[in-house]
Amino acid sequence: MSQQIIQHQVIWNRLISVVEEQAQALIRTAFGTATREAGDLSAGVFLPDGRMVAQAVTGTPGHVNSMAESVKHFLRDFPIETLQPGDVLVTNDPWKGTGHLYDITMVTPVFHHQRPVALFASTLHVIDIGGLGPGPDGQQIWHEGLFLPIIKFIHAGRLDETVLNIVKANVREPAQVEGDFLALVACNDVGARRLIALLDEFALSDLQNVGEYILARSEQAMLEAVRSWPTGSWESELWVDGYDEPLRLQAKLTLSHDGIHVDFAGSAGFVAKGINVVKAYTDAYTSFGIRCLIGADIPNNAGSLGVIKIDAPEGSILNAPYPAAVTSRHIIGQMLPDVVFNCLRQARPGEVPAEGASCLWNIQLSGGHILPQYEARHTLTQPRFSITSFSTGGTGARPQLDGLSTTSFPSGVRNVSLEILESISPVVFWRKEYRQDSGGAGTQRGGLGQVIELSHGQDLPMELGAAWDRIHFPAQGAEGGCAGAPGRVTLSTGETLSGKGRQVVPPGSRLIVETPGGGGLGKPVNRPEPYVTRDLANQLISTESAAEIYGHDVRPTYKTE
Repeated sequence: MSQQIIQHQVIWNRLISVVEEQAQALIRTAFGTATREAGDLSAGVFLPDGRMVAQAVTGTPGHVNSMAESVKHFLRDFPIETLQPGDVLVTNDPWKGTGHLYDITMVTPVFHHQRPVALFASTLHVIDIGGLGPGPDGQQIWHEGLFLPIIKFIHAGRLDETVLNIVKANVREPAQVEGDFLALVACNDVGARRLIALLDEFALSDLQNVGEYILARSEQAMLEAVRSWPTGSWESELWVDGYDEPLRLQAKLTLSHDGIHVDFAGSAGFVAKGINVVKAYTDAYTSFGIRCLIGADIPNNAGSLGVIKIDAPEGSILNAPYPAAVTSRHIIGQMLPDVVFNCLRQARPGEVPAEGASCLWNIQLSGGHILPQYEARHTLTQPRFSITSFSTGGTGARPQLDGLSTTSFPSGVRNVSLEILESISPVVFWRKEYRQDSGGAGTQRGGLGQVIELSHGQDLPMELGAAWDRIHFPAQGAEGGCAGAPGRVTLSTGETLSGKGRQVVPPGSRLIVETPGGGGLGKPVNRPEPYVTRDLANQLISTESAAEIYGHDVRPTYKTE
């Protein structure tokens, strides 16, 4: 191995540490729990032409993979030669950022010896951006909050107070949002300083040659990974609940010597509700689904991502045009790995997971503002709050392994501690437990969902922004496995709530959220009896399921001290 190759490998390892420190700086300085506790963010370093070289391990596919293209939009509006040291750019344009107005993307150019050598970009999800609030109720982008085109936030080191004041005047939680904006500035600055130190240490004038090498090697490795799979085309469809009626997601995936092509022709058209997906977010989760199975150990950058080509008809639910409403784009976008899996399972049966709950079941609650059916002066005197509890269902069963229970795949975000949510809001969580029998039966069982019960601690009304799916179309099993349990949302009074839209949790009522389970893989009767007995002992399945579905008439044995 030549000395240059060794040096490139060392520099690559250092780049990963640089962008990971960038991400950790964002986590340490952010005000919002979405970033600070759940890791709903992205961070990365780019060449001066906007190609992503390296991304932080910490972050979500929806942010990272869509941000991979967003820097190019920044450079079209602000060419690199027009920028100067100390400049910072910002946007939350869904079509040029990461898919909805809640995601703030900042880009900072890096200068070395007065020359632009790289850009750092980062993204996070703010707790509020104005408009109607969380949920898919908006019919156009203007209903969904403050829209920031690509603009300068800092001019040669001087903060644009006008921009910041406009932002604070349009959001319900100005202190948190301001803190998150400044955290993005800080994390990019950390990355820039670490990169300059790296260039000086290795006596490099810029990142160009090393970056080109990394991208070329990543592209070649990804092509080799694709070529290890059978060539051909496979199709699949997946139905989702939609807002008012079911919607179809249709895909054709082709593997060839030259790469991977996914075509979503035949998918439903966009709708007048905030469940539409912009193309960048479609690209992000489609490519992530592929990378889970093909080239999982190859660096995720412009080189490896370039091997994957994705088409979605303009005007479809997966390529929504401006000014479509997109706030809850995760509902459908996070289903796309399942669509990809259903294609790739045909290429390699027995090697691909079953469908999972997939889209997040975040519990978005707010109070202290005017609510329907309640006197305005009464609700406005209540404590104002906005929280998001990152809640999840079960993943699909995996080859040779059960699905993961209450795990956020494909998003990858962490749950927020209930103690933290209770400390920053009047919400009280009464119950959070596995949902028995929710995992689809199979030789490998699907992951379980959970039951969450909560209320307002002062018996006051609060608003729920529901943005959930898998209620009418649960995760399907594969290769003989059974479907996971569908999701369900009720009040303690017995009333069933909708999975989408703004709804009021009335005083004295508790909200009960039951998240979906993942699909099973393989025939349930082939599940080894010791596994069934173990699931019974852990109360993951009932004795009825053991006998009727798995065919094992066994009784649970509980461990005692």
